[in-house]
Amino acid sequence: MTTTTPKPEFRLLGDDAALDLINTVEQSDDGPRDRLQSDDDVRAWLDAAGFAPAQRKAPKGLLESARSLRETVRALVAQRKAGLPLKLNALNRALAAGGSHLELAEVAGVPSLARRYDAATPDQWLLPAAEAAAELLVHGDFELVRKCESPLCSLWFYDRTRSHRRRWCSMALCGNRHKVAAFRQREVQDAAS
Repeated sequence: MTTTTPKPEFRLLGDDAALDLINTVEQSDDGPRDRLQSDDDVRAWLDAAGFAPAQRKAPKGLLESARSLRETVRALVAQRKAGLPLKLNALNRALAAGGSHLELAEVAGVPSLARRYDAATPDQWLLPAAEAAAELLVHGDFELVRKCESPLCSLWFYDRTRSHRRRWCSMALCGNRHKVAAFRQREVQDAAS
């Protein structure tokens, strides 16, 4: 009898791929939960983020490289958010790790342009994620890059709402928990009155 490992569930709630990478570690009732546990998990995240090379098996060492990149990005986002000087060496190494090129194709008689990445090493697999982090650090509005307001949550997001008043990683998760807690608090106060 063969057992299959369930695919990890990724919460792509950050509205930015770099933040979604950071969010692969999240708080749970039992403490931090790392959704990246194997090279195949990283492949699944890259697929979900739209970064995985087509039809390729994940290279050995992808997990360690992904975790290293994730922690580099986490530190840089926190530094940028706090207005601190950025320690860019590790991200620059990740950006220099592999090659990419533009490729033209014709689809239904219309030319299209796509970026193609080398995919021989773990760092080359992660190059699109490293580029997404660099784009966020350079072009992101860090007034709109926020951590969820729930004290029980560790997820980050880019507030792309029209009013820029987003407070929660997700209304269905933390926003709903907050509303339920506020409702219960009001009931307790009303009962005590």
